[in-house]
Amino acid sequence: MGLMTFLRNRAGFILIGFIGFAIVAFLLSDAIKVGKPFWADSQRVVGSVDGQEIGIEEFGKKVEQSEAQFKQQYGGSSNPQMQAMAVENVWNGEVANILLAKEYGRIGLTVSGDELYDLLQGKNPSPLIAQYFGNPQTGQVDRAAVINSLKQSSKNPQLKSQWDLLQAEIEKQALQKKYGNLIKNSVYVTTIEANDEYQNRNKLAKFDYVNLDYASIADATLKLSESDYSDYYNEHKNLFDNPAETRSFEYVSFSVNPTKEDSAAVKNQIEKLAVDFKTAKNDSLFSAINSDVKVPYVYLSKGKLDKAVDSAVFALPAGSFYGPKLSGNSYKLVKVVDTRFSPDSVKASHILIDAAKVGGTDKAVKLADSLKGLVEKGTSLASLAAQYSSDPGSKDKGGELGTFARGQMVPEFENAAFNGKAGDLKVVRSQYGVHLIKIEKQVGSSKVAKLAYIEKNLTSSSKTKDAAYKKATGFLNEAKGDNFSSLAQKKGYTVGVADKVTASQGYAPGLDNPRPLIKDAYAAAKGDVLGQVYQMENAFVVARLTDIKPKGLLPLESVKKDIEPMVRQAVKAKTLTEKLNNALKGAGNLNQVAQKVGKQVVPVENIVFGNPVLPGVGQENKLIGTVFGSAVNKVSSPVAGDHGVYAFTVAAFTNPAPLANTYKQKETMLLSVGQRALGSAFQALQDKSKIKDNRVKFY
Repeated sequence: MGLMTFLRNRAGFILIGFIGFAIVAFLLSDAIKVGKPFWADSQRVVGSVDGQEIGIEEFGKKVEQSEAQFKQQYGGSSNPQMQAMAVENVWNGEVANILLAKEYGRIGLTVSGDELYDLLQGKNPSPLIAQYFGNPQTGQVDRAAVINSLKQSSKNPQLKSQWDLLQAEIEKQALQKKYGNLIKNSVYVTTIEANDEYQNRNKLAKFDYVNLDYASIADATLKLSESDYSDYYNEHKNLFDNPAETRSFEYVSFSVNPTKEDSAAVKNQIEKLAVDFKTAKNDSLFSAINSDVKVPYVYLSKGKLDKAVDSAVFALPAGSFYGPKLSGNSYKLVKVVDTRFSPDSVKASHILIDAAKVGGTDKAVKLADSLKGLVEKGTSLASLAAQYSSDPGSKDKGGELGTFARGQMVPEFENAAFNGKAGDLKVVRSQYGVHLIKIEKQVGSSKVAKLAYIEKNLTSSSKTKDAAYKKATGFLNEAKGDNFSSLAQKKGYTVGVADKVTASQGYAPGLDNPRPLIKDAYAAAKGDVLGQVYQMENAFVVARLTDIKPKGLLPLESVKKDIEPMVRQAVKAKTLTEKLNNALKGAGNLNQVAQKVGKQVVPVENIVFGNPVLPGVGQENKLIGTVFGSAVNKVSSPVAGDHGVYAFTVAAFTNPAPLANTYKQKETMLLSVGQRALGSAFQALQDKSKIKDNRVKFY
């Protein structure tokens, strides 16, 4: 694949990763001259990293690029979740670019001219060069194609711009690799650590235990005191360091899903359409005008339609009519215009002639016909492509397009390639110009069908939407900060909860388009009913902000409700520990302890430290850790675990054979440690930087 084809498909990713972009800034003096207030610049700043601002213009362009790439990758149309992913992707990229660029400068990390030359056209090409100029069969880079493209870039400003972009990305990747290697090479694993890891994963423990389950104490019997809460909070303060501000809200949804009357109206409409569709003179035009879902009027292979109708339609002969069929949330009508057997894929080459450059379409067709004649007489299409083709993605490869399936080319090109036979030369027009196509090879054969397709969605009527909106506005007018939940309950509405939502979050439980609501929630005060009705795909929503958790160490009052289950468990642990301690007094063995507390001794074996799971119970880190630090044949003190309080006696340990290959063990551990180190290093850069995030003002 050539550079321009690469750009067409991948430019969005490169733009996102590109280090160093121009930020539009207005000087204060200029602002004063034109009468603009001094704070207006802040309205154009998405955020900043250590004082380096990220402007909305460039940031917005990159978000659009990223969103387009997500659409291409995942299919379908854009949605709030996809946009949120794009915004998050670009933001993380911008923060990383700024922080890493500063770090590279601080430690003097660069890519020399010789290194860059080697990465572009030397013996050690960048993975990007290998990807876009490499032979798929051999994996070898076509250096001649690289050099030729670089030479052409000196005469082609657009190609030069793209090479600049690619070179910047290659340089960035090289710097990232160097930085990553520096971090990874700074960590090591000692022989002691290697042996410990081996023991942790292979040493076996056999022990007996008695368990007093937390579930044996009913929650209703506990009365938690303030000291219970403060004790737990003080012992676990590290858990309450909030990395980013979050907000919580409650909401009521008013559904606008189609009613029975709406469904009946759509059914009536599709039945009338079916009558007209059967007799329509222009099938493609009729379906294009009347369908809510546009299916191309081309030959389709089996598996492209809704599963409920696909098999039925492909079993029908040409001239058949199918439907109306209700499937999912829509009715389908299909007219089978034609069927045939066709190749599954085609390998082809082409020469693309730009009509604008040769004086119009007629002249382009004449030129294509002339080139066709030359090829028929033995001239190489590859040599003609290099001279005449306007497609930079294929001309440097002799016009080769590789192998493609149906749906990957424009209809005119696809029809010519799939309807001919191997060896054919065809001249066709498309939106890109005039093509001389050579069909190199056709692979496989399966049934395809040309279909005129109509799909009508079950949608809500304006009457249904108006009724839902009226209910929502009525509730909004009545709801106050202190009566939101009680009013909803009184009216029989269900209250939903979205807890700990970040400013950039693109999703919320039960809401398909939450961004406008989240933006307003971040501009509201705790307890406020948000001042508008929010429209989701199938509902109107009214919401109230219930909680704000700022960034940093959260106070006890802010987390009190969240930690209540853990505090309750801690109180139970104290009670059960005391009970077990009383049973341990005077007991000579674990059976006597079990008898005192009315429990049975449970034997377990083949337990390893590296997988601290107690069979039939679950993960018990503290218990298993204590077991491996205990002496054999000694009754333990109580251990408060995740599921209960335990007393145990170790019966035996089985040591593994000595570690035969310490080097291999170290190498395996280094791989994991190195990866963690790189992430930790970048997290440290963020922690020590002043990052201001204003995305919620824009998205």
